Amino acid sequence: MAKMIFVNLPVTDLAASSRFYEAIGCEKNEQFSDENTASMVWSDTITFHLMTHGYFATFTNNPIADAHSTTGMLIALSRDSREEVDRMAEAAAVSGGRADVREVQDMGFMYVRTIQDPDGHVLEAAWMNMEAAADMPEGQPQ
Repeated sequence: MAKMIFVNLPVTDLAASSRFYEAIGCEKNEQFSDENTASMVWSDTITFHLMTHGYFATFTNNPIADAHSTTGMLIALSRDSREEVDRMAEAAAVSGGRADVREVQDMGFMYVRTIQDPDGHVLEAAWMNMEAAADMPEGQPQ
């Protein structure tokens, strides 16, 4: 079995968050979705599990962070082109999220736009020219 990543995210409005994740390129897996969680498949190995706050709280004793005011992680999602990065950011902006919550990063060999979902979770849409990156000297800041 391939190694997989399941990103569990607390959300305040499951339907709105599901629409957002569909808009940026995920497909909903109905088999693992119900009134408490939406399984949003990004790729064969990455799935976002969106969970209502009540359900998410059953997995932790810690308080649920308000991602609008704190950042616990940044999730970078690769895209196949600069245009796909732009389409993802534009989809985020019109589907309940925010685009360009920090300045667009264009380093020539890498292009990144940072977005937020409706609950404030930060995602980075990123494209990288792997050949150009491989030719960079070691220790080069990225």
